[in-house]
Amino acid sequence: MRKTIRGVACAAMAACIFFAGCKGDSDTVKIGGIFPLSGDVAVYGVEARKGVMLAIEEINTAGGVNGKKVDLVYEDDEGNPEKSVNAYNKLTAKDKVNVIIGSLTSGCTIAITSKAQAQKVVVVAPAATAEDVTNAGDFIFRACFIDAFQGTVAGRFAADDLGTKNAAILYDNGNDYSVGLKDSFMAAYAQQGGVIVANESYTGSDVDFNAQITKIKAANPDIVYLPDYYNKVALVAKQLRAQGINTPIAGGDGWDGLTENAGDEVLNGYYSNHYAADSTDTKVQNFVKAFQAKFGTIPNSFAALGYDSMYLIRDAMLAAGSFDSTAIKNALAAINGSYVTGRLSFDAKHNPVKSAVIVEIVRQNGNLTNVYKATVDPQ
Repeated sequence: MRKTIRGVACAAMAACIFFAGCKGDSDTVKIGGIFPLSGDVAVYGVEARKGVMLAIEEINTAGGVNGKKVDLVYEDDEGNPEKSVNAYNKLTAKDKVNVIIGSLTSGCTIAITSKAQAQKVVVVAPAATAEDVTNAGDFIFRACFIDAFQGTVAGRFAADDLGTKNAAILYDNGNDYSVGLKDSFMAAYAQQGGVIVANESYTGSDVDFNAQITKIKAANPDIVYLPDYYNKVALVAKQLRAQGINTPIAGGDGWDGLTENAGDEVLNGYYSNHYAADSTDTKVQNFVKAFQAKFGTIPNSFAALGYDSMYLIRDAMLAAGSFDSTAIKNALAAINGSYVTGRLSFDAKHNPVKSAVIVEIVRQNGNLTNVYKATVDPQ
């Protein structure tokens, strides 16, 4: 009998440790993080982690969550889906987390969502915008809008706000993010009366785009849509300008990082984004001020999304009064609140219903910077 009781107690203790929230196991609650801290899209992960860290510092200074301080345990997946899975396995098996923030790109996030759903691990993806991200089930959330929405926003903006009539597209045909934005941009632009006069593609390993750009130049577009990540956009934009194409260029949130990694070739550039650092909104300004004080730089959208992801989790834990992942998941689904990247609630697939902003890349005081241009609300 005493053996049986001891066995039950041990099993209960093991379960308590796994869920990292049972009273008495520690004075902290662990949150997992998976970020690309190195590799081609490192700026996304580095900035998102900073946003999460700032949020945790504020939360802990204010007393923590449900009597516990928050501890971030994170891994670098290098923007590689296989390494995202390795990071997930380590965080859940060794560190015993049941809530994970990450990863940043859609492919890396999709690589872990089925495992997370099966194991009832809550995933909050800060910036994974592909529509399929939340298809794995109800334990998967994201803090960002989806590709279909931001592609639509860009199509409307190009036609209505910039007054263009003809558009060219140059995209990566092997990148779901790039393809998704391209498709939704084309549909929205056509709906607004615009005409696609050139539709050219490349592969992710390409570095010479002159053949495609020659065709685009011959089509004489009013705007060129470049739905890709900042490192590739910088290469393409330089070759566009070198061939004398000085029309506006536009893209999605993957452009965030261009101001630190490109030159004047990206001027007259516009992209859909999750927030604008120069907004007059009090929440935004308080965040920007706190981020600058801690890190010495203006936060980009990935920092804002990381910050919001942590506060979403905090708010769900408070509402649930628990660290149990099912309780957190249910509380997250019911959230309707104001965050740095806008007022947010979740639809049936746990995609946020929120606005998007358009920012323009300009040169101010000798430096490239993003300035707020417009807000587009969901319809």
